[in-house]
Amino acid sequence: MRTMTCIEDLRQAARREVPRMFFDYVEAGSYAEETLRANRADLERIKLRQRILVDVSKRSTRTTILGEPAALPLALAPIGLCGMQRGDGEILSCRAAQAAGIPFTLSTMSICSIEDVAAAVDKPFWFQLYVMKDRGFVRALIERAAAAKCSALVLTVDLQVLGQRHRDIKNGLTVPPQLHLRNLIDIATKPAWSLSILRGRRRTFGNIAGHVRGMENVNSLARWTNEQFDAAMSWKDVEWIAGVWGGKLILKGILDVEDARIAANTGAAALVVSNHGGRQLDGAMSSIAALPAIADAVGSSMEILFDGGIRSGQDIMRAVALGARACLCGRAYIYGLGAGGEPGVARAIEIMRNELAFSMALTGVTDVGRIDRSVIAEK
Repeated sequence: MRTMTCIEDLRQAARREVPRMFFDYVEAGSYAEETLRANRADLERIKLRQRILVDVSKRSTRTTILGEPAALPLALAPIGLCGMQRGDGEILSCRAAQAAGIPFTLSTMSICSIEDVAAAVDKPFWFQLYVMKDRGFVRALIERAAAAKCSALVLTVDLQVLGQRHRDIKNGLTVPPQLHLRNLIDIATKPAWSLSILRGRRRTFGNIAGHVRGMENVNSLARWTNEQFDAAMSWKDVEWIAGVWGGKLILKGILDVEDARIAANTGAAALVVSNHGGRQLDGAMSSIAALPAIADAVGSSMEILFDGGIRSGQDIMRAVALGARACLCGRAYIYGLGAGGEPGVARAIEIMRNELAFSMALTGVTDVGRIDRSVIAEK
């Protein structure tokens, strides 16, 4: 993995290792993918202010996230179907994150279940929750997360309905994959991936299959979301979930200042400025464009996390400078997982940590807690 010098190297390796339907699932945005592209383009437009002749011989990327120590201002975001990028992918990713000293978030739509991951790692992790029509199942999920000693609940609030992702439809995305000729040929050229999946604990949605009546053999993400996700979800549900959970609650998927102000009054510990990686409302603003106003509006009353297009330590610095306490990355670490399993995830984190430390040095910052808007170059 040492020859993988940047996240793009891991991305290209993952493209070679992972069957197309699952690689495209990670890559895809919704509809015309305007917001997907904007997430990256708007980050890249933000230029850092180079400073010289500052003693930066001692630098620290360490911070706290929700009161817990973190080696850098980064957490691994929830990714559905993570375990189809590599067998037991959720466990491998969680282990890499915990070894690196940062949080890992398990998706509701994971392949390994909450219990699988909890039994395989030594420390608590975060659990991400989708709200379904069956509130009994929602309550059961929350209780399972509590029993697994998850340290935070990440409630996704921007997926009441599913944005259409053209690539998933064209690829016939299912878990496990449908054995059409094209898929069989593709899988046959990916022997390492196939072996890892065969050795994995599960090959379906571990948190759902067998836990919901009629979903014993669920294999289609689109089918599940269309039938079960609740378009009637409202702020009242957030209040109910907070009461059932009783622990640290993070609201993920906020782009609007007015919504952020409402969120700040829910008792949530943090919010995530996010457009779901460009996978929901196409034409929405980029996450980085929304961040400063939200941070200014509610940053004094709750922690602001950022999600959307993070590919480097420079990106982490940009988001922290504009008001984020920490960032969530999804695709960046998933590329590492697809490219090389647990060592690949570890390498993705290491790359971003090293880039952040380097960027701090050349902007004259010695402590990540001192990164602010002064590191952004004036236009």
